[in-house]
Amino acid sequence: MDVLVIGNGGREHAICRGLKLSPETGKLYCAPGNPGIGEIAELVPIKVEEIDAIANFAAEKNIGLVVVGPEVPLCLGVADAVRAKGIPVFGPSKDGARLEGSKDFSKAFMMKYGIPTAAYGSFDNREDAIAYVKKEYAAGRGVVVKADGLAAGKGVIVAANEQEALDAVEICFDGAFGSAGARVVIEELLIGEEASILALTDGNTIVPLVSSQDHKRLLDNDMGPNTGGMGAYSPAPVVTKAVMDEVTENVLTPFLKGVQAEGFLYRGIIYAGIMVTAQGSKVLEFNVRFGDPETEAILPRLESSLFDALYKTATGKLAEAELVWTEKPSACIVMASGGYPAGPLSKGHAISGIADAEKNGSIVFHAGTKMEGDTLTNSGGRVLVVANVGETMEAAVAGAYEAVRKISWQDVQYRSDIAKRAFIKR
Repeated sequence: MDVLVIGNGGREHAICRGLKLSPETGKLYCAPGNPGIGEIAELVPIKVEEIDAIANFAAEKNIGLVVVGPEVPLCLGVADAVRAKGIPVFGPSKDGARLEGSKDFSKAFMMKYGIPTAAYGSFDNREDAIAYVKKEYAAGRGVVVKADGLAAGKGVIVAANEQEALDAVEICFDGAFGSAGARVVIEELLIGEEASILALTDGNTIVPLVSSQDHKRLLDNDMGPNTGGMGAYSPAPVVTKAVMDEVTENVLTPFLKGVQAEGFLYRGIIYAGIMVTAQGSKVLEFNVRFGDPETEAILPRLESSLFDALYKTATGKLAEAELVWTEKPSACIVMASGGYPAGPLSKGHAISGIADAEKNGSIVFHAGTKMEGDTLTNSGGRVLVVANVGETMEAAVAGAYEAVRKISWQDVQYRSDIAKRAFIKR
């Protein structure tokens, strides 16, 4: 069966690789894709925001399954447009995608359906937001300031003190995140360890994937600004069986009941960013698509057919799917451009060493690359994601870094401590 994947990042490269390994996949297309994806799929010059063009292409090519990678087209309603053509889609409807598209909407959903999360306030003017911040700090509580809308993973400021929180409010309302910051959500600062729980759901059944943990901060030791993610590993030791059982009972099950009660057509992935606290696991945020870079750590561990899992999810038959995972752990390292995330980015530099990097069994996923003539160059913030599956976590991390060190371009940057928490836990 022919498949169309929407997106152009490392996540979509990992999805395309998994689909290419699935025996059920016929011709594989990706819109718009990237040079790495182009080695295994036919690239289609359609942008992710071009909803009608995507739906029309899928219909013209008699596509059997459309898999949506990024959040933006989901929030624009691409799943609805493609489903209107009678084509199965892996991805929630536009109304379901609001769970990521609006943090205010998502928090209200959690409160309505009893999903544990941080206390919060939501504001459309700076005066009330500033007053709320001052009240929280006067009571001895820290806060996290979030732009309500989509901000490419950069609209979250974990304030170190009251002044940083007040500055974050000003930044949002001054337009640093565009229309996404027109409303600001201010949450209680939770103390604990983060983990990522991803689950497939077709609106009737919900099936968790193996656990993972990403590293949001740019620099070693979780220093520097927040990014879209600088690396990930799977499994995450913090997600014990007891924690997974707790999350399934208190987060995933009420999430599914809420989706059903609201009437959302939700056939895709739900990503719950979890903080494991002394008071139990609480949801930091919901995302309505595969995480990035978690996907590049998780999917290489999948031994069964990715197509089968995604297609049965898209057609409401998830209960019939069987997912088989290797016990071997994995780790992935993000290699980013100089200047990331704040910019300006140091782009357009020739990349070398990828073929050598893959000789030890590592997988190099393209995230922000471009061909300039015959030369592969860096064209975005996060450029490559280097993944490795090993007999042990130590071996997976060592293999990934061995590969990373063989790749170079001008001003490349990456963290040197991915998966450090996995070793601490032992």
